[in-house]
Amino acid sequence: MLNVEDWAEIRRLHRAEGMAVRAIARRLGISRNTVRKALASHAPPKYERPAKGSIVDAVEPQIRALLAEFPDMPSTVILERVGWQRGKTVFFERVQQLRPLFKPTDPASRTEYQPGELAQCDLWFPPVDIPLRFGQVGRPPVLVMVSGYSRIMAARMLPSRQSPDLLAGHWALISDWGRVSKALVWDNEAAVGQWRGGKPQLTEAMNAFRGTLGIKVIQCRPADPEAKGLVERANGYLETSFLPGRAFTSPADFNTQLEDWLVRANTRQHRRLGCRPIDRWEADKAAMLELPPVAPVVGWRSTTRLPRDHYVRLDSNDYSVHPSAVGRRVEISADLDAVVVTLAGVEVARHARCWADHQSITDPVHAAAAAELRQARRLVAVAPVQTAVEQRSLADYDRLFGLTDTPVSAEGVA
Repeated sequence: MLNVEDWAEIRRLHRAEGMAVRAIARRLGISRNTVRKALASHAPPKYERPAKGSIVDAVEPQIRALLAEFPDMPSTVILERVGWQRGKTVFFERVQQLRPLFKPTDPASRTEYQPGELAQCDLWFPPVDIPLRFGQVGRPPVLVMVSGYSRIMAARMLPSRQSPDLLAGHWALISDWGRVSKALVWDNEAAVGQWRGGKPQLTEAMNAFRGTLGIKVIQCRPADPEAKGLVERANGYLETSFLPGRAFTSPADFNTQLEDWLVRANTRQHRRLGCRPIDRWEADKAAMLELPPVAPVVGWRSTTRLPRDHYVRLDSNDYSVHPSAVGRRVEISADLDAVVVTLAGVEVARHARCWADHQSITDPVHAAAAAELRQARRLVAVAPVQTAVEQRSLADYDRLFGLTDTPVSAEGVA
């Protein structure tokens, strides 16, 4: 067989040197017919092994018949139906080749969103260490929300992915928008819900949240990232355009820089839209729902009887409370920024939210008040009283038990 090097040389001699077929054949020592074939072929010669039959060819008609009636029949079931006893790999490969001939294709569709229709949501975990105080660093989640019609992005870093923090972050972003989309699209985040028995099931907290807002929450099926492609692309855009070249000193610094960057990002030219997201925002916002007159209950809420050490626990941290509330039932509430403790509606503690883990946060005022109470309740030692006590003579006991002849007077009996 003629190799690629000879094929190339034949064509060069003929095209560049102008040599005749006979002269080329004489120089290279090959037949004139080989020269003519090389000149007629515009592609280099390629060795191809003659096709041989496969052991699956004998049962291919049966495979086709089953796929024609049941295009979605699993390969393992087809293997059993045709009675296949040989290797599985070659059989499954043939089924994979034949199935598209009988199963209708699923063409990609172009999704269009109406103003105010929905917003896609997701948690993004930026690959950067954020200082959290007390020598700790971490990678807290960032809640990202993208409106379907305008592609306006909103995002905020949260202390945790737990339900109280997630819903508090949602309410913060929605409040910044001033209105809310008619539906929120979520994946199977534990704080949102999950699929059970083939049906989506929201958590009680998320149902209460959406009920107050009067909106719908759409849960994507597992392993279906295309269902929320807008926010997935936004996550990638944040990672490639926001993070590079930045350093952060705290979660608050991260959120400040992110907020400034989002203003510029929402005014950039969007290739898919052909305009800036901000140009479609007014129409999008006008079609959204108004916020309810009563805000949804979000964040951390609990009650407890304040112990003697006058500290309450929220998440994994302990916060001091004024010791005057010891032994009484107090209400604990917290959002993304602050932890507040009240007693019968009166505030007895307020702390900045701690993002680090397993810390004790103490207000100096509370520590001083506790020291004063301990000093006031400290027991004072009583001075001894000088009292004369009469001592009885031992001879009285000798006379009492008959050890002497002298009688004991009644006054001498103890």
